[in-house]
Amino acid sequence: MLTHEENEQLTKVGPGTPAGELLRRYWHPISVSLEITDEHPTKFVRILGEDLVIFRDKSGRLGLLADHCSHRGASLVYGRVEERGISCAYHGWLYDCEGNILETPPERNDAIMRSVKHTAYPVKEYLNLVWAYMGPTPVPPMTRFDTLFRPDGHRTIRVHPVLDCNWFQAMENSMDPAHLQILHQEFVGGDRKPVSTTRGYTDDVESFEFSLTDYGLMKKRTYKNGVVDEHPVCFPSILRQGPSTQFRTPIDDEHTLHFHVNFRLTEDGSSPDDAFDPPVEYMDAYKEPADRLYPNTRFTLHAVIPQDHMAWETQGPVANRPGEHLSYSDRGVVLLRRVMKEQIERVAQGLDPLGVQRDPDHEMINTNIDEDFWQRGGRGSVNEGKAMSKKAGTKS
Repeated sequence: MLTHEENEQLTKVGPGTPAGELLRRYWHPISVSLEITDEHPTKFVRILGEDLVIFRDKSGRLGLLADHCSHRGASLVYGRVEERGISCAYHGWLYDCEGNILETPPERNDAIMRSVKHTAYPVKEYLNLVWAYMGPTPVPPMTRFDTLFRPDGHRTIRVHPVLDCNWFQAMENSMDPAHLQILHQEFVGGDRKPVSTTRGYTDDVESFEFSLTDYGLMKKRTYKNGVVDEHPVCFPSILRQGPSTQFRTPIDDEHTLHFHVNFRLTEDGSSPDDAFDPPVEYMDAYKEPADRLYPNTRFTLHAVIPQDHMAWETQGPVANRPGEHLSYSDRGVVLLRRVMKEQIERVAQGLDPLGVQRDPDHEMINTNIDEDFWQRGGRGSVNEGKAMSKKAGTKS
């Protein structure tokens, strides 16, 4: 059980908060880049509690700026994109992708142009996603996880419905192997029937183990039949499970973006043409009505991911950790909380937290995707795809 203050330390994501400052040391996916088009060159996003606008100027560059104009606060979502940047629709102040003020109509105010810098963050377009870094300089390179950077596989981007809860609820689930045989019992037993719905397939499991890695944490499940299942948690907000690398990007304290990069190795080790230009699928809502919150909506539970969303959201917008009662099987959750606190302290001391890379040519990080792939017969993990989806267009 945590105190109220400890709970806030781990969950609040805005500027200046302990977890928020930690999360700002990493690159996060914030949007599908295919949504930023000539017809719709701007998009509002709220990331880590900040209101921002993504835009693509007419030279093709992506920018990420604070949404409210530095002049009088009008939204830049309605700005007009130009060759050099984006011009506020209200009075025409022109910003480049770095937040420099290039023009201040109706007059030229050199003092403002020299002294005022609009909030801007570095962005990258990669795997048809927009990635943002919102921390201090120097900006680290994107971490070269194998499922993101290996050329010998096919990728699909899946955009799941926005989570109406705090990001840390999803991450604690990543260090909770005990829920699989209970929550997902309809999808993990094959042709068998569980002894009871209370136990599900819990009795198949021999042991759980948890450990630290150079880039995060590992949960390990050993079955009584000898099968070993490991899921790497890439600190602080990524789970690699089966073929999916799951990103949980905090929108604010009570909402979270949920992206999956699904990566399936080619059987012959070849590099397909679309390895780094993946299709994008938008998953249908997991609750009805889709725009309501628990308890005024009902989750569909028709696949593994909707079941997870139910478990995460029904804990509340921010889980009541002071009111919980943890058991022995929750020690992975306890480990994650301890690591979070330790890394928050490292950031407070001016140090890089766990997993941040400084060498842009650092060795690719192996999350053991090969072993997972072949253990599963080259087919990847089951049941995520049972959720309905809608495909987005790919680049021509």
